[in-house]
Amino acid sequence: MHNGYQTKSVTLAQGGTLSIVNLDSMEHTVTSDARDGNGNPLFNKFAAPGSTTSIPAVSQLAAGTYTFFCQFHPTVMQGTLTIEGGSGGVTPTPLKFEQPLFIPPILTGDHIRIRMKQANIRVLPHGPLTTMWTFGGTYPGPTISRLTGHDTKVTFVNGLPLRAHAVTIHFHGDHHLSKHDGQPSSYLISRGHARTYDYPLTDAGRPERAAFDWYHDHRMMETGRNVWMGLQGMFIIRDGMAAKLHLPTGRFDIPLTIANRSFTSDNQLTNPFPRHPTMAVTGAKAPPGDGTVGAQILANGRYAPFKRVSAHRYRLRLLNGSNFTSYNFRLSDGRPLVQIGTGNGLLPRPVVRQSILLGPAQRADVVVDFHGELNQRVVLETVPRTDNTHGGADTPTAQIMQFRVTSTAADSTRIPATLQRAPHIDVPTRIAKTWTFNVAGDSTSGAYWTVNGRPFDPNHVSFRVRRGTTQLWRLRNASTVTHYIHLHEEQWHTVLRDGKRPPPWERGLEDTWKLDPGETVRVAARFTDYQGLFMLHCHMLDHEDHGLMAQFRVIPPRTTSTTTSTTAAKVAQVPRPLPSLLTPLAYTRLPRLDVGDAVFSLRPQDLAARQALAQRLWMCAPRADEHGTAAA
Repeated sequence: MHNGYQTKSVTLAQGGTLSIVNLDSMEHTVTSDARDGNGNPLFNKFAAPGSTTSIPAVSQLAAGTYTFFCQFHPTVMQGTLTIEGGSGGVTPTPLKFEQPLFIPPILTGDHIRIRMKQANIRVLPHGPLTTMWTFGGTYPGPTISRLTGHDTKVTFVNGLPLRAHAVTIHFHGDHHLSKHDGQPSSYLISRGHARTYDYPLTDAGRPERAAFDWYHDHRMMETGRNVWMGLQGMFIIRDGMAAKLHLPTGRFDIPLTIANRSFTSDNQLTNPFPRHPTMAVTGAKAPPGDGTVGAQILANGRYAPFKRVSAHRYRLRLLNGSNFTSYNFRLSDGRPLVQIGTGNGLLPRPVVRQSILLGPAQRADVVVDFHGELNQRVVLETVPRTDNTHGGADTPTAQIMQFRVTSTAADSTRIPATLQRAPHIDVPTRIAKTWTFNVAGDSTSGAYWTVNGRPFDPNHVSFRVRRGTTQLWRLRNASTVTHYIHLHEEQWHTVLRDGKRPPPWERGLEDTWKLDPGETVRVAARFTDYQGLFMLHCHMLDHEDHGLMAQFRVIPPRTTSTTTSTTAAKVAQVPRPLPSLLTPLAYTRLPRLDVGDAVFSLRPQDLAARQALAQRLWMCAPRADEHGTAAA
């Protein structure tokens, strides 16, 4: 393989051996479109750069034709395998939709308590339950639903296994204090401890717009693993606008978290993550070839579920909760998806779309009309994207879930011609900051992602913003792969995409943007309420964990004097110093440290060993809480 499959059509005698040679500098897969009864590809082989390997499962196949693709590049890397021979062998199994769609419990109180714990979840329809790390014992976690402007406190208790370490929770898409933003290396929740996050649900003294956001772990270098294990859930903010506009509500409003995972033969999650993570990665998984993909696509934590619906309009809140994979959503019968909003609120006008591309962390608020479909079955599926002109991330072909239209219902809902205008903003003419995303290093000595030439460093502030100002930022992808860039804290307007007015579905508010190779996006926001550190990063979680993250600090307005108390608050938010992630440590010895239930006395002699051990201790050690005291 080099720039795609050189041999796109292969013929093989039944029982023969199929070998693959990867001549590329990136990892690829040869993955069958056809699946068995559990949704596993009939063959699926990862090929490291420069490797030669065979696919044993191919020798077991029955005679026939099988299409295959690369999980990382499914649109540009496709091929066909023809098996010639007699009878017998493994054959594809039509996808069965055997289990009902799971709807997470809804929490509505003004002070919510959620215990993070390990639980056994019915993910696959047959066989053992899957052990996952959960919010409250379910996957996805409970959906928090709150009225805008009503202060909401959420206490998270860390009851996870010891190997999960400390965690931190990010309320993705919301506007709140820095210390409640899910800082990746400070304000952590140690095992056996709890932390309360305060979300006022206001902006500039007024209630926020309705939105559907989500919450997930944001732990430095372990976000990918923790989300893969199950730490994600939705957070819906309501403002009464849906009722005024006669949009579907109640049981006709369905949150859908779509995420892929891979499983072992006994239904347990695979573990593609290193035991001791670092930002600089060597070998086959080094950037830009890093990416964690799953073989099965789940809807609300279930593989191939079905949902009984009425011949009625439904509001589907689509969240791509995958670590790395993008989806191009479509309905199997060709009926349109009418997009009425992003995750950050309603659009000015509805947009009729045949398919909707969503990358990791992106959301789309859509209405589907099942009128005239009584006794029909409609499948939500993902298909190859058709707009990939920049050589960016592709989307797989797969069925996700089935809607069974089994009844009729009176329907007074409608889709109005206008919805909700984006709030006015005076966009500056001058770009205040350009953020450029690229890769550095190499797979031998260590490759890592960078923002403006630097990998993430919790002790480095890349930019300072005056509270009360309106900022115009430029996001630029200088790398050879796609990124989905997420900006924390404010409500962002998309001003220009590649120098042109953004498409209609990007004319509301956003927090995460697709950047294919070479693309640029200009975004603007007014910084209204909060000071302190906030993040920006790629939400392809392997990219984030391998360095593609930076932080900016919101500082007081020029007219505001800095008091002693303000200074003290800022000092309390300074993260604990972090040993270098890219160069050997200069320490000659490390002190005896109590870390949780373990005690270490370390005197490593090798510089590489010192670095790995120091990073491990730093990740496990207690962190300062919001009062600046250690949370043991």
